Amino acid sequence: MKSFPMFIRTTGRRVIIAGGGEQAAQKARLLLKTDARIVLTAPVLDDELAALVASGRAVHHASGATMQLFEGAAMAFIATGCPGWDASLHALAQAARCPVNVVDRPDLCDITTPSIVDRDPVVVAIGTEGTAPVLGRALKTQIETMLPVNLGGLAALAGLLRASVAAGVPRAARRAFWAWVFKGAPRAIWTRGAEREAARLIKAAIAVGGAPEADTVGSIALVGAGPGARDLLTLRAVERLQEADVIFYDRLVDEEVLELGRRDAERVFVGKHVGAHAWPQQRINAVIVAEARKGRRVVRLKSGDPGIFGRAGEEIEAARAAGIAVEIVPGVTAASAAGAALGHSLTERGVSDTLVLATGTGRDDDPLPDCTRFAGPGTTTAIYMGARQAPRICAALRARGLDEMAPVEICVDVSKPTQRLVSTTLSDMADRLCAEDIRGCAILLVTWALRGSTDRAELDRSMTGHEPDRLRMA
Repeated sequence: MKSFPMFIRTTGRRVIIAGGGEQAAQKARLLLKTDARIVLTAPVLDDELAALVASGRAVHHASGATMQLFEGAAMAFIATGCPGWDASLHALAQAARCPVNVVDRPDLCDITTPSIVDRDPVVVAIGTEGTAPVLGRALKTQIETMLPVNLGGLAALAGLLRASVAAGVPRAARRAFWAWVFKGAPRAIWTRGAEREAARLIKAAIAVGGAPEADTVGSIALVGAGPGARDLLTLRAVERLQEADVIFYDRLVDEEVLELGRRDAERVFVGKHVGAHAWPQQRINAVIVAEARKGRRVVRLKSGDPGIFGRAGEEIEAARAAGIAVEIVPGVTAASAAGAALGHSLTERGVSDTLVLATGTGRDDDPLPDCTRFAGPGTTTAIYMGARQAPRICAALRARGLDEMAPVEICVDVSKPTQRLVSTTLSDMADRLCAEDIRGCAILLVTWALRGSTDRAELDRSMTGHEPDRLRMA
């Protein structure tokens, strides 16, 4: 290492920022995360910096900077934008033995600012010694996805309770106690948003002199895996995958998404897909509850969004009946991903002011759903799992009065490398599905224009604001 990483205390200390423009404002934004006393030195401040002074969060030193200004300061940032003035101020700061950073002048920097992941009081700093700042920012993004946004609150609570732990938990049991707090049930409960429950659990353990011998409080998270691409998962979904002890997943969940889970987490394929349920829903309900009762953190990973045609209700009911904490982590649903892949909005004034999500397939012992009953002028109907029912769906839409030339988009494996987007019309939809050999999971987007137009180019211009991509069009 050419630089030694450390944290500099800012409480009750001054930090000098020399400059009154955007570069100085950038450093001020960074320092506002701390409790430092910010001193701005420049003849004139821009509006953002002037507002900081007006609010009392910073003070303005308008007269010329001297060595005395830098004496005793925790650090200084030089950002005047003038190379000569920057060098002069750098010399003053060095004479005052104040650690200094000169913006865009690594040769004049005693200190550098890292990429920061802030979960106050938990802070992660990533530095590359100025060699690869873009890599540093990329690593920051990865770490942001790993650390729950409320993790700092748990650390802060631990700090407040240290005296109580010292008084109530024998020294020999303290390491195990803190391991339980940060690796066991309290952290799992806290990170899913139940901070009060976690705090009560921790305090109850202190009262009895230590962590429970067996951490038997498990949990279930129904997590949306999105349409396929791993970078379409939410940060919370990634967090739950990285916390999970066991992950139950379906055929439609991409392997790259599973790779986001903890390496030592057990992965169980439950084999559900249209027309072939290797694992009946009741068996899935039973096994996720059984795993949670063992004190394990269970993730039920579902493609798309768990609450949209994912039978989440049955799993929620089973968990609650067993007294198991259950959480839903929403995901990007196929209709939204299909609209994005097509490059147009699913709703648009004057064309489609209503979006209907429907399914063409139901449970084996139920009648087939009437997935077109809400279709009408001004609607876009997104039909999930409808490929096998295309002739029936086309007939129902014709019966409702939809024009034969109404546009239909057939979207397969959206966001995956195998993605296919097929543009057709109501009259040709069933034949195109057959010709393209689309029989599994596809989403059908049927646009019934408000103004009655069925001209594809005109509709595409309305929905996207530009001419359609002819390479994609049928």
